[in-house]
Amino acid sequence: MLWIALSTAGPALLGGCAPLPSASQGPQTDVDRTDAQKRARSRLELAAAYFGRGQFDTALDDVKRALQISPDLPEAYNLRGLIYAAIGQDRLADESFRQALQLSPDDGAIMHNRAWTLCQRGAYADAQTQFEALLRLPGYRDALRTWLARGVCYGRAGQWPAAEQALMRAYELDPSNPVAGYSLAEVLHRRGDDERARFYISRVNQNADAVNAQSLWLALRIERRLGQGAAERVLGEQLRTRFPQAPETSLYEGGRFDD
Repeated sequence: MLWIALSTAGPALLGGCAPLPSASQGPQTDVDRTDAQKRARSRLELAAAYFGRGQFDTALDDVKRALQISPDLPEAYNLRGLIYAAIGQDRLADESFRQALQLSPDDGAIMHNRAWTLCQRGAYADAQTQFEALLRLPGYRDALRTWLARGVCYGRAGQWPAAEQALMRAYELDPSNPVAGYSLAEVLHRRGDDERARFYISRVNQNADAVNAQSLWLALRIERRLGQGAAERVLGEQLRTRFPQAPETSLYEGGRFDD
């Protein structure tokens, strides 16, 4: 499992989710769907599957077919926005999200996706405006994911106090969430608060299902900065033994602690 990366060069996975959150599901049931809508949604399911496998051109073709059948599906415009964002077509991505929100103005998943893609392309202020509106949405049920994304976005913009505040909010919502713990520890480490960073990353690494090369590497760098050579060596050996092919292991073996 990869964690959220605060630098634009790193991975951008949100917890165990896809790189970008999946298309939202509308409230309709099979009973009140027309045949056209059913066929359109079948196309949309295919498109989402192709998108998940990284087959963006095929996914886009199926989204276009779905919209030809039923041009009023917000989920289709949402997924089209995700696809365009994935292939670097930022203007088309934002147009798609706007169309989706015209059809479904209070759809939290669409708002989240738009905010995250704005952050990914460096439109940090616009992204935070969207995150703020989303978190104020009555009845919004996915605040943890949005606080996580908001904190990461602040971090990418170099706004470390705001990043810490947002990620602390995410951690408070679910202290057992390893992404929240890792991300908060990384921000604290970058701010030079390594004693606190050690606490949060230690909790992540105590979870056998959560520990990975990234979490061990962060813990190792924290111990190194704190001058704890013995703990650093123990973590380095774990990194070598458990994740010999990981990029973090190569960085450790090359002594590249600040990369």
